[in-house]
Amino acid sequence: MQEPDFQTTLDRIIAKDPRYHRDAYLFVREALDYTQKTVAKNSPRTPHHVTGQELLEGIRQYALGQFGPLTTVVLETWGVSRCEDFGEIVFNLVDCQLLSKTEQDSRNDFKGVYDFYTAFREPFLPAGKRRKPVPPPPASP
Repeated sequence: MQEPDFQTTLDRIIAKDPRYHRDAYLFVREALDYTQKTVAKNSPRTPHHVTGQELLEGIRQYALGQFGPLTTVVLETWGVSRCEDFGEIVFNLVDCQLLSKTEQDSRNDFKGVYDFYTAFREPFLPAGKRRKPVPPPPASP
């Protein structure tokens, strides 16, 4: 069986669900690759299925490395303003068989995992202005 063409399938997803910009889907795919590599370094099991929470942390790290202090602006331009949006993107890709899931995976795995302000803006604030300690942004890949 031939693997579906990613771009063509993405066109169908966006036609059916226009909430998110094409770049948001491409970013999630790149962030998943980044997360799988990061998790593989820290896990004796390979291949390792990435959970929703692991993916969200990978997305956070990857986005900060790619976009720095402009991360929330870029994500909002793509229609993404909360963790649940990433879950919708992932499950749109799953529904079209561009990604796979386990029986334990659900959209709820992406619900309220982190606040976008805390995750994407606070790392760039002076320490005295942060609401709570956050890890520094990763170095650019």
